[in-house]
Amino acid sequence: MSFLNRVIIITALSAFGFLGMTSNAIADKLDDVIKAGKVRCGVVLDFPPIGYRDANNEPAGFDVEYCKDLAKAMDVDFEIIPVTWAERLPVIVNNRADVVFGGTSDTLERAKTVGFTIPYAIYYAQAVVGKDSGIETFEDMKGKRVAAAVGTVPEIEFLKYAKEWGTEDLYQGYQSENEVFLAVAQGKADAGITTNTAVKPIAEKYDNIIAGPRMPWTTDYTSVVGPRKDFGWLNYLNLFVTHQVRSGRYQGLWDQFVGGEAPELRIPGVFY
Repeated sequence: MSFLNRVIIITALSAFGFLGMTSNAIADKLDDVIKAGKVRCGVVLDFPPIGYRDANNEPAGFDVEYCKDLAKAMDVDFEIIPVTWAERLPVIVNNRADVVFGGTSDTLERAKTVGFTIPYAIYYAQAVVGKDSGIETFEDMKGKRVAAAVGTVPEIEFLKYAKEWGTEDLYQGYQSENEVFLAVAQGKADAGITTNTAVKPIAEKYDNIIAGPRMPWTTDYTSVVGPRKDFGWLNYLNLFVTHQVRSGRYQGLWDQFVGGEAPELRIPGVFY
C-alpha cells in the first residue's frame, strides 16, 4: 500500500471517529431518559400539599403527579427521589435525578448552576405562627424567633429584614419544613415561614398553630429544574409544562391538592 493510500485511509477513519464523537455530543438528557426507560424525579416531600407522604407512606401531591404525568408523556417509568430543599440543585449537578419538581425559584444565581423551565407553579410566602405568639402582621415578627428551611428563598429574603432589624441571632434554620413546623408547634420558634399552599394543612395538623401574615417580598415563580447545558431536555420540559396547562391538567391538579383557581403562570409584559 502506498503512503498516499495510507494517508487517505487514516484520514477517513479519523473523520468517522469525529462524526461518532459529534453524535455522542449531540445526545442529551432527553435521549438518556428515553434509552433508560425511566425518568428520575427529585421531589421535596415535606411540602404539603405539593409534595408529601400519604397515609401509606407513599409519595403524593401536586409535584408527584407532575412526575407521573411526565413519565406517561414520555412512555417511560418514573422514580421519585425524595430531596430536601438544600438538595434540589446538587441532585441535578451530581446526576442523581434527571429533573426536579420542587418549588424551586428561578433565581439568576441558581441559573449559573442548573437549568430552569418556564414557571410551572406560583406561590407566595406566608408564616405559620403559634396561637400565643402575638404575631398578626409582618412587623410583629420583629424581635421574634423565626424559622425557615435552609437554602430557600424565604430564608434568604427574611434574613435581609433580620439584618436590618438587628435580630439575625433570633433566626433558626432547619433542613426541612417539617422541622420548621415542629419547632413552632413545640414553642421553640414563634413563627415559621412557608408557602401559602402549606398553611392550611399545617394549621389543621397542629392545634396550637394558626395562619400568620403574608411576607412582603414578591410572588415566587417556580420552575422545573434540569441540567444547565441540556437544552433539548429543557425545551422538552418547557413543552410539557405548556401541555399541562393547555390540557387542563394543571388546573385539575391544583384544584385537587390546593383548591380554587390555579394561578396565572404568565408574568405581565413577558411572553412565555
